[in-house]
Amino acid sequence: MKALIFIQTEDNKILRSCTESISGIQAVLNTADDSIDTLFLDSSVQGELETYEVNINHLITDIRKFNPLEYICIMESMISELSPDIIIFSHTYQTRDWAPRLSARLNIPFVSDCINIVKEEDGVLLTKQMYQGKVNADILAKSPVIVSFQSGAFRADEIKEGTSDTHEKSLNLNINTESIRPLDKFKESKGEVDLSSAEIIVSVGRGISKEEHMHLVKELSESLSAELGSSRPVVDYGWLPHERQVGSSGQVVSPKLYLAIGISGAIQHQVGMKGSDNIMAINKDPNAPIFEIADYGIVGDLFEIVPKLTELIKNHQS
Repeated sequence: MKALIFIQTEDNKILRSCTESISGIQAVLNTADDSIDTLFLDSSVQGELETYEVNINHLITDIRKFNPLEYICIMESMISELSPDIIIFSHTYQTRDWAPRLSARLNIPFVSDCINIVKEEDGVLLTKQMYQGKVNADILAKSPVIVSFQSGAFRADEIKEGTSDTHEKSLNLNINTESIRPLDKFKESKGEVDLSSAEIIVSVGRGISKEEHMHLVKELSESLSAELGSSRPVVDYGWLPHERQVGSSGQVVSPKLYLAIGISGAIQHQVGMKGSDNIMAINKDPNAPIFEIADYGIVGDLFEIVPKLTELIKNHQS
């Protein structure tokens, strides 16, 4: 079976969700008959891609700015040339823009926002969450199929390293792109954040009890140079803005460390952070669902633990 993974970049860096996808596919396509190719458009990430255990990295050299029509033509050309069984994307806003168009153009089914994949005899078994993460649906898709994976579906730190070659190619596209004219990339307004790129997140739940107590987690977050996140109740109470919310109705994150303070860990929240490399939870309820997925758990009063933890961190830094 052959996979082609589209590598999306931002600020000359590979999106973490793309390295997660490579890691996940490496675990599935691991026989001598299997192969994994990548397709990328930003030459600045070539060196990094060549350190991963894949077959060939394909660099298209004549694209400088995102336009869905050009991206579709690139993928159509490369799919025709390589005949992959699985075409893989990260489930980003950009993917949601043009992957459905690609699916319609090539008449290849598109299964989006998946969390797992298993190789079958004549296709793949894909797992997709439904009803805000309450139900996992298995979808058997025959090859070829287009798939996008949810951020955090696989662990980026489990990617297999190796050496791979890069083939450069210019497609000399001659298409009319005037029907779609992308504007400058959307940027969050001042004060808003993209938690999906944070390496450390300190997240707070309803266990904080009152808005007056929020300074405890803010001080801890600052001591760790971390971003501040929250569960939905904290946002509903108006203690933090919506862009800080993690979960099925907020952001999906996969930091190196996710510190959950006073968060029970309902499935709606777990959907947004279960892909974190390390999860630490502080909760006074020993039966809180968050402990089922936590790597480290502290059962106790956050009002006693958090100030002491902040003090220890500050003392260690001084």
